[in-house]
Amino acid sequence: MRIAVYGLKATVEHRILFEEFFRRMAAKNIKIYIFSELAQILKNELALSVESYETFYAYKDLPADLDFFFTFGGDGTILSAATVIQDREIPVVGVNTGRLGFLATINSESLFGVLDDILGGKYQVSCRTMIGIHSNEIDLEFPFALNEISVTRRETTSMITVEAWINGEYLNNYWGDGLIIATPTGSTGYSLSCGGPIVHPRNRVFVVTAIAPHNLNIRPYIISDDSELDLKIDSREGEYFLSLDSRNIPLPSNVKLHLKKADFKLNIVIPKEMTYLITLRDKMFWGSDKRN
Repeated sequence: MRIAVYGLKATVEHRILFEEFFRRMAAKNIKIYIFSELAQILKNELALSVESYETFYAYKDLPADLDFFFTFGGDGTILSAATVIQDREIPVVGVNTGRLGFLATINSESLFGVLDDILGGKYQVSCRTMIGIHSNEIDLEFPFALNEISVTRRETTSMITVEAWINGEYLNNYWGDGLIIATPTGSTGYSLSCGGPIVHPRNRVFVVTAIAPHNLNIRPYIISDDSELDLKIDSREGEYFLSLDSRNIPLPSNVKLHLKKADFKLNIVIPKEMTYLITLRDKMFWGSDKRN
């Protein structure tokens, strides 16, 4: 068996976690590949010996037969990992050493209680839809997102206008701070904070959510994920921000965007007794009211 280990940061308090994880992998003769930046952190800041492990940095460095892709961090770490995994669809095991953890659902304290089951194939897979983007005027290194693609005003108090079409049919002009096109995975992120609905990951939809709209009758709109959207942006500043998950790109206003479902998905490993509703209740504190 071969696994990749990915993370963007680690602190001294995580030293025992990584030590025990690597010890258990060695006991099972599992081949480990570590993200090169994480390897440097483990070596220099946690004083762990990682010289015997091979490293990777980008998509092209990943071996062809990886069984699992372990991430240590929060949801942002998984979003970042998606740019490395891309269309490989390697099962991702998200170990939550961060804060909220809608995607990284395995707490570091419970990792070793479920690890043998996962390595033994006793787990579920949650297939997460990705959204892709295309433009004739720009060349994006990672033209996809797991949570959402959004367009927003750039460093100005002036509104922008987002003209939107769905499958070639005019939808609306959105005046405000911008527009979010969220996947079900991203429905609990930026879209939710702007009044969008929570969508179960099994639903095959996108959520169109305006950001601070200057029209009081504008509400979030749910569309099928086989829909294709075209966006045209107008800004007094002549520029706007395109955001793909946490990656922000300034663009001139004449750049039009075409959005549709990506040709690949991200596969999230879920322990066999865990469900999305359990995660939702835990993270949203549903049921914590004493009347329950």
